[in-house]
Amino acid sequence: MNIGEIAKRAGVSRSTVSYALSGKRHVSPETKARIQQVIDELDYRPNAAARALKEGRTRTIGLVIPPPVRRLTYMQLEFVASVLEAASQADLDVLLSPSGDTHAPAFSRLIDGRRVDGVILMEIRLQDPRVDQLRKAGMPFVTIGHTAHPEGVWWVDVDYQGLVGRCVKHLADLGHRDVALINRSAEMLADGYGPGLRAQQGFAQAVAQYGLTGFEYPCADDAPAGDACVERILNEHPEVTAAVTVNESALPGFQRALQRAGLRVPADFSLIGVAAQHWAEEFQPPLTSADVPAVQMGAEAVQLLTEYIADRAAAPKHLLLSPPISLRDSVSRARTLERD
Repeated sequence: MNIGEIAKRAGVSRSTVSYALSGKRHVSPETKARIQQVIDELDYRPNAAARALKEGRTRTIGLVIPPPVRRLTYMQLEFVASVLEAASQADLDVLLSPSGDTHAPAFSRLIDGRRVDGVILMEIRLQDPRVDQLRKAGMPFVTIGHTAHPEGVWWVDVDYQGLVGRCVKHLADLGHRDVALINRSAEMLADGYGPGLRAQQGFAQAVAQYGLTGFEYPCADDAPAGDACVERILNEHPEVTAAVTVNESALPGFQRALQRAGLRVPADFSLIGVAAQHWAEEFQPPLTSADVPAVQMGAEAVQLLTEYIADRAAAPKHLLLSPPISLRDSVSRARTLERD
């Protein structure tokens, strides 16, 4: 089945069918409706390669994910799933490119081969050479996260700095005076990972603002690291009564370490953080947290990218999300400590 047959059955010219499908010229609503009726009856789907050649587009977008040596967190998987879903609804294919730097062959092929119309980039560093390379290549792209200098870039992100600050304020309001930040791994922080460094900034500012004593701890993205991190906090600073975390993958380890120490959550130790809703609700007791809207972020990234591809001269847009803190059961008033 082709455009010629559709035109014949709808009683219009081939060019009219083409204009109705592409939207390049005005076609009356009545004619469009007649053409669409024929298309629906025939279950017509344009050949992807032919359409790409005609439109000058591949109708494929690239999604750059972390390299396979690093297991994706639940939140990262939610980003991927939401991008795939939003792209499907926009009739776009998605090419996954696992690469962490500009020297990765997959990343270079994605750009140099012009295999996609645009790119969505995850796991953004404050100084990210991949962003610079995409800019130089003239490739439309949107980042999930933003660099230290986001001007001129299309992006969507979560306000980690503000959210961690609000978490600290919530603890301060409940009488906690000694608190810890359980961050992402030391390697990621040293590499300039944006969310982790912004969490650091928000924590330091809020601790100073509310007159608290704060301790910062890096932690790898797994349960054993979470266990070891909380054990270290309890040994080095037994006065700590609460922790803020942006490391959802380590949450099961937090539980084990606190249980082994005979500490109840929240009666003896409070936990609050920024996490995917799934992890927050699976924690026992359910974690009070700012739930990262990963599904919304992925969908917004696809929407921004399609806008950018359609109008390369459009002014860059960005979206900084600040979800409310969902009050669950992992935070209570600070326990009274016996001091020598």
